[in-house]
Parts: sequence; C-alpha cells; structure tokens
Amino acid sequence: MTTSTPSRRHFLQLASAAFAASVSSGTVRAADKKEPFKISLAEWSLNKGMFKRDGAEPIDHLDFCKIARSFGIDGVEYVNQMFFDKATDAAYLGEMKKRQEGEGVQGLLIMCDREGNLGDADDAKRAKTIENHLKWLDAAVTLGCHSIRVNAASDAKLSFEEQMKLAADGLHRLCLEADKRGLFVVVENHGGLSSNGLWLTGVMKAADHKRVGILPDFGNFYTDRAKGELYNPYKGLREFMPWVKKGMSAKAYDWDTGAGKFYTEDRREGREMTLDYQRLIDIVVKAGYNGYIGIEYEGSKHSEKDGIARTKQALDELKAIIAGA
Repeated sequence: MTTSTPSRRHFLQLASAAFAASVSSGTVRAADKKEPFKISLAEWSLNKGMFKRDGAEPIDHLDFCKIARSFGIDGVEYVNQMFFDKATDAAYLGEMKKRQEGEGVQGLLIMCDREGNLGDADDAKRAKTIENHLKWLDAAVTLGCHSIRVNAASDAKLSFEEQMKLAADGLHRLCLEADKRGLFVVVENHGGLSSNGLWLTGVMKAADHKRVGILPDFGNFYTDRAKGELYNPYKGLREFMPWVKKGMSAKAYDWDTGAGKFYTEDRREGREMTLDYQRLIDIVVKAGYNGYIGIEYEGSKHSEKDGIARTKQALDELKAIIAGA
C-alpha cells in the first residue's frame, strides 16, 4: 500500500489550524482564570463624614454607593448606624436599592451594632437582642445582601467558658431566623473576648449552625485591648479562615510610615499595631478564599477618601502580584 505525502499547502493549513486552536485555548484559559479576590468598601471607612465630625467632608448615607463606584469598587458593606431608624422604612430601603442598581454596585452585608448583647446573661434580654436583629435580616434581604454582621458580646464579669456558651446560644437562635431568609450571620472580632481568636472559634463550634460564620477584621486582634495586648493577627486570621463565609474586613490605618510598602500602622498610644498586608492576603488566598475583601480605613494620616484610595492601591498591587505568580 502506498501512502500519499501531504502537499506543502495542506501542511500549512494544518499548522495554521493547530496554531489557531492553541491561541484560542490559551485565550479561554486566560478568560477563565479567576481574580485572586474582589475589593469592596465598608461604610465605616467614611464614618467621620457620615457622622459629620472631626472636620471631615460631610457625606450623605445615600451617596455611599456613588462614592464606592468612584473608586472602581462594586461591592458595599453597610453600617446600620448610618441609617439606624430606617430599618423598616420600605421607601428608604427602596431608594438605597435603587442607588445600588444605578451605580452597578452589590450590597453585601449590613454591620449591626447597638442592638443589645447576643450573649447577654439575662434570658429575656438575650431574646430581645435576637428580636432586635430580625429587622436587619429583613433589610438585608431587601438590599440583596448575603449576611448581617453581629457582635458576640456577653458579660465581661463572667468566665471565658460561660461567655462562650451564652454567645453561642444567641447566635444559634439568630441563625435559625437567618436560615429562613437564606442569610448568614457573621461575627466580627470586634472587642472583648471576640478579639481573641481562640474564644471566637470556640463560639463558632458551640453555635453549631451552617449559617454562622466569622467576618475577620485584620486589625482587631487583642487579648486585652485596654492594655494593648495583641492576639497574633496572623495566627488569628489562619484560625478564622475555615469559618469565613463571603467577606472579610481589611482594616487599614496609616500608610507610607516607613514600615514598608505593604505595611499599615495604627500609631495611637496604647493601640500601636503594625500589619503586613502582604502576609495577611497570602494567608487569605492560600486558604482558598477568593471573595470580597472590604476596605475599612481608620487611619489619621490621610483623609477618609485618600485612605480608601491608598488601601485600594495596596490591595490592587497585591492582586497583581498574586495573579502574576
């Protein structure tokens, strides 16, 4: 049997097709590659402007989404203190939703404060705190959020274990309500024992519900905040990662202090803290998380908007480093 030798023209056609296929395949792979994480904006970054204090530029809560979009940010984390009396105001929440959609921004969560202690030692008060949070769960549904952020506060006079037990009870009961609405209840390390990584992970295990989680705050790790005694933030973040749902809080303070390119520093007396963002983000990415990381600027060196921009710059540069690795 004789075999025919392909003509040069046919060979070139085959080579061209193979090249085109390889280019197409490479393009698809590049397009399918997920970014390491997304960047959102926590409303607390603008708290001075929102509360019209410390000489900051006054800001209207309803302009929050517009401000986020001006930084190229498409996810927002609301703070209930900024619209505390509007939780059940359908018209106001409707306007918030309209502003979101108009700016092409996604509401992610509502940070809830001033509604009582979920770990209150008094059963009636604990039940009332749970009830107080229901309106925020409903508001979160209206705004298309995936979570509310709560505080796992208890009575500091009680033992480590008793506070854990009470906080877990309140959280579990609130999660039963959140589950009906398809929402998560996430706890931030936000003072008291919640800033102790060992305690908060213990609360998660005791709460024992699929809807409970942690919203890690890079800068709120303490064993005793009053004394400035830190809980190792890198250890704490690693401990928290298995409990992270869809968000975390990238606390930032002063930038460009001489500590290093990706270092942010809280230089307030008694609260001194230096955070290595590159190390923190490395922990986050290696844990398999690629969701939103929310900018929460609290520094004093920069204005609020400059601080947000500088924090986003650091996160964008770290994203590029990770993507190029």
